[in-house]
Amino acid sequence: MRVLVTGCAGFIGSHIAERMIDLGHEVVGVDCFVDYYPRALKENNLARLREEPQFSFRELDISVEPIESVCEGVDVIYHQAAQPGVRASWGEEFETYTRHNVLATQRLLEAVKARGLRKLIYASSSSIYGDAEAFPTSETALPTPISPYGTTKLAGEHLTYLYWRNYGVPTVALRYFTVYGPRQRPDMAFHRFIRAAINHRPIQIYGDGEQTRDFTFVSDAVDANVAAANLNIAGVALNIGGGSRVTVNYILQLLGEISGSELHINYVEAQKGDVRHTSADTSAAARLLGYTPVVDLPAGLRAEFDWFRKLDVRLQRAADGH
Repeated sequence: MRVLVTGCAGFIGSHIAERMIDLGHEVVGVDCFVDYYPRALKENNLARLREEPQFSFRELDISVEPIESVCEGVDVIYHQAAQPGVRASWGEEFETYTRHNVLATQRLLEAVKARGLRKLIYASSSSIYGDAEAFPTSETALPTPISPYGTTKLAGEHLTYLYWRNYGVPTVALRYFTVYGPRQRPDMAFHRFIRAAINHRPIQIYGDGEQTRDFTFVSDAVDANVAAANLNIAGVALNIGGGSRVTVNYILQLLGEISGSELHINYVEAQKGDVRHTSADTSAAARLLGYTPVVDLPAGLRAEFDWFRKLDVRLQRAADGH
């Protein structure tokens, strides 16, 4: 197949692109290198891919630039490109989020609506649920996002549905629950915690640490994407979780054991837009995709810890300066 991966230089996008190469597919990668975190880290994500003869890359902003040429002959699109981050999505920055999360998605769908795609997989987020009323949360729960970021991701979901409903574009939205692992963005919790632990610096926790998350290892998220592209389903949104809902305080305890050092923790006020708990009901993904997460939290956290420890010092400093 010929595969297009938007946001290819990012955390999950780069892993999907590598999996596609490993499966023997031709991959076209697109990224516009938004300045949310240092470009050097994203270039490092692309290092292996740039050596692959089946990989080609275009630096392209799909929210404003012509995109028809990169869609030419494509069978499957993994649409991972987005402006990330709950806490940064307020105020004047909301325009950036609507541009990269909503407008970019609409332009991509418009460009492929008559191309006979095999599948378009949209990267959604558990943020669309907001403070859910039931746990684990199923796809039947009413989405009530409590952050501008979550609102834009939900808007993207609605766009994928309406292009399926009206034009037959075979779309599937995957609602990721806190994906972690090697190459995780430097603003995300595990990356920040690990960086602080290795550098013997205080770890800042928003809230009391008793908030819970359903953590999903990146290879499990990639497995879900591959299954969604290969199976005969469309017009649906599915939860993708890791099956390990734990408190942030438990993560800190686990990280202390992995790092072998005492962690210094500062608890500060919770941030607007942060939900208290997340927990994915993945029974629909199990039924429709055969999805079962296989990487448990201790193994996954150690993998991310080992990745960061081996990361080039220059890149560690880039992450630290974010």
